[in-house]
Amino acid sequence: MTQDVEMAHADHSNSLSSSDPPTFKHLKEIATLLETGSQNKETRRISRAIRLAFTVRRKLTARVLSMFLDYALVQGSDALSKLSSFLPKGSEHEMDVDTATSAAQTSGKSTLPELEMFCHLIVLLFLIDQKMYSEAKICASASIARLKSLKRRVADALASKLYSYYSLSYELTGHLAEIRGELLALHRLVTLHHDELGQETLLNLLLRNYLHYNLYDQAEKLRSKAPSFGAHSNQQHCRYLFYVGKIQTIQLEYTDAKESLLQAARKAPVSACGFRIQCNKWAVIVRLLLGEIPERTIFMQKGMENALRSYFELTNAVRIGDLGLFKNVTVKFSSTFDKDRTHNLIIRLRHNVIRTGLRNISISYSRISLADVATKLRLDTPNPIADAESIVAKAIRDGAIDAALDHANGWMLSKETGDIYSTTEPQSAFDSRIAFCLNMHNEAVRALRYPPNSHKEKESAEKRRERQQQEQELAKHIAEEEDDDF
Repeated sequence: MTQDVEMAHADHSNSLSSSDPPTFKHLKEIATLLETGSQNKETRRISRAIRLAFTVRRKLTARVLSMFLDYALVQGSDALSKLSSFLPKGSEHEMDVDTATSAAQTSGKSTLPELEMFCHLIVLLFLIDQKMYSEAKICASASIARLKSLKRRVADALASKLYSYYSLSYELTGHLAEIRGELLALHRLVTLHHDELGQETLLNLLLRNYLHYNLYDQAEKLRSKAPSFGAHSNQQHCRYLFYVGKIQTIQLEYTDAKESLLQAARKAPVSACGFRIQCNKWAVIVRLLLGEIPERTIFMQKGMENALRSYFELTNAVRIGDLGLFKNVTVKFSSTFDKDRTHNLIIRLRHNVIRTGLRNISISYSRISLADVATKLRLDTPNPIADAESIVAKAIRDGAIDAALDHANGWMLSKETGDIYSTTEPQSAFDSRIAFCLNMHNEAVRALRYPPNSHKEKESAEKRRERQQQEQELAKHIAEEEDDDF
């Protein structure tokens, strides 16, 4: 009779759990995966659980979250009361009685720190998606305080996500500067714990914090003094390259900035369209500052045409060397450039526009007066002829054009252009492409992943087969010798 009662109770629990919402079932599966990974110390399972959580992020509701918190956390605990207080009021009363009973009966109560911090994470995601930024800020602060109070080290991947959304919640509320000291303390803590993923995440958050307030010198000092380590997350590595590229651009290190920004755009996931757009915007400006003209295909990438339209027209103005068109573009898209914080960099392009126009003039005319040069360049200065003479003289000195000045007659005399293939420039371009391909191959090899101890298992199986084959051959040989002796 006892067995019948237990079977009836199990059937009742299963029938009740079948009525649970699909999102709640998915969260329970993620919690089980998280517990298994925590108990077995498998970081891959924990990382997979976090990725699965983001797939149901848009489906989260206050009702489902309340059910999951009751399922995952101990009744009456501080974590349950705090996290439940962030949810919209009245969500607990929207549940059916049977569903609530099912959650209580099938609850896998656990005090694992990983599961508790996972509850903090999904509540924080819900608050941010619902634009409840003030509540998200309070929840994020409580999550970081709880994370620091834990005696054991929580999974690195889970902690890094909490760091990221902690910074995002303060950025959305306009109080990003308030947590700079806390981020520095956390970075020092994870460095002492040798948590390289946490170091990578917090370093990016600190760089973003400094760049948000245009503190480029402080950002460069932090970057140069931070401990070096290998990249553990492709997303964090892309962010790091982007921030470093912005710092190098402001510090006039255009060649290094170009490499960093292009690498960040190339390594970024296809789904991260907004990030790739920002990388391409800065990369276009850096290439223009270097005197290069970006390819048209950059502006025609899928999903980026409208976002890069202003930079396409800017590139066209620089390519033509038309100073008037350049001014019109800067005025037309001034709001866009101010929003992207690239307006000061675009002002630097004025000299490049003048130099490009002067190069086109030197190619088109073997001899031209300085007055005509000033007219074609559209110089709107009080003394355009004198300014044109100084511009031409500087371009000749820098090697931008191959020409000579006739001060007596006020002419610019262009020299005949030589064969570029007689110089070392093609060889240098070919060498840079070879270096790029070799670097990409080395990074691809380093990124390869294999199951643990797969090579050992393969070697042991092969050795076992070889040993068995040798034993069979030896037995056969011994048998043949015995037959011969007989």
